[in-house]
Amino acid sequence: MSRDGANYRAAGVDYETLDAGKRLAMAKALSTSPLLAARGARALDRSRGEPAFVFELDGRAFAFVVEGLGTKSIIARHVLERQGIDRFAEVAYDTVAAILNDLCCVGALPLVVNAYFATGASEWYLQSDRAASLLEGWRRACVDAGCAWGGGESPSLPGMLAEEDIELAGAAVGAVPAGRAAILGEQLGAGDEIVLVASSGLHANGASLARLVASRLPEGYATELPEDPSSSDRSAGARTFGEALLEPSLMYVPLVAALLEQDVELTYLSHITGHGLLKLMRPRRELGYEIVSLPEVPEVLEFMVSEAQMTPQAAYSTFNMGAGFAVYCDAGAAETVVSIAGELGLGAHVAGAVVPGPRRVVLRELDVTYESGDLDLKPRG
Repeated sequence: MSRDGANYRAAGVDYETLDAGKRLAMAKALSTSPLLAARGARALDRSRGEPAFVFELDGRAFAFVVEGLGTKSIIARHVLERQGIDRFAEVAYDTVAAILNDLCCVGALPLVVNAYFATGASEWYLQSDRAASLLEGWRRACVDAGCAWGGGESPSLPGMLAEEDIELAGAAVGAVPAGRAAILGEQLGAGDEIVLVASSGLHANGASLARLVASRLPEGYATELPEDPSSSDRSAGARTFGEALLEPSLMYVPLVAALLEQDVELTYLSHITGHGLLKLMRPRRELGYEIVSLPEVPEVLEFMVSEAQMTPQAAYSTFNMGAGFAVYCDAGAAETVVSIAGELGLGAHVAGAVVPGPRRVVLRELDVTYESGDLDLKPRG
């Protein structure tokens, strides 16, 4: 507990400690880069700390990423057990979206994605409808992203995972279109515009805190969310907390593919997941990121922030708060980005701009500022 009510640390996730471990791991990984030369390849070490690792082979740039869903599959199990609603297709889709939305941040389009389904007991698959939903959700996400599902691994890990649960993760490789360079923020500069693309809700980040909030509610995941008084649709009734948490993530790969195809001058791309809008300053550059127009916050995130008694400072550095992806582009190109996103059914708006340093994120509407030291994902050395 803290002055912010319930926070990620109270839910068992300490980003400061995790980020320190990541930086140490990346520093160790950095020492292996020269080994690629023996295979005729070259590591782009400036991609270390970006959403995907980039390497070059035969004149082409490729990207590789590993990502996981976290504990959202636990929420899906509870909703199925207590409400009889199967959302395992959605959490499978979430996992693929988490992987591929990271991959496309460096300007790579996915070729192959592999799955990692770890269970606490092999009997997990005896519920055939649930297993079928999981597999169909994974397949559908691959189709939406335009890539192949190559295979994967499905270990049973008794004693490591709870018997009733499944851990979802995976890896993917993608290619930067021929004739293009990877997008690593080197062209980013003051005056660039920032477009925020809407999220659908929780996406694949914040599930541990959502579980903590649910544990404090008398009805748990079956708690009905307050109805939106501005909504004209009353036919469906209020959604439950669990259903809203399991709204599938949005896939941003088609947007990046369209932007590349139409030669929009992109200078950086950021997938807004863990760390929330702190991710707007993921590049280690002495630049500022001023946001003057924030997106509408999905009802499930508003509910969580209220129940956890989080300040805006804490909320916007934990959840995506309605912004699932950020596109940085040359001045004057932002409206084109918004238009292309709209054609793909994605909400987007011109939210702000890159300004001269110091490195920080400023959310003008909320009078919230995050300083450079609040986010450091680059390796040492």
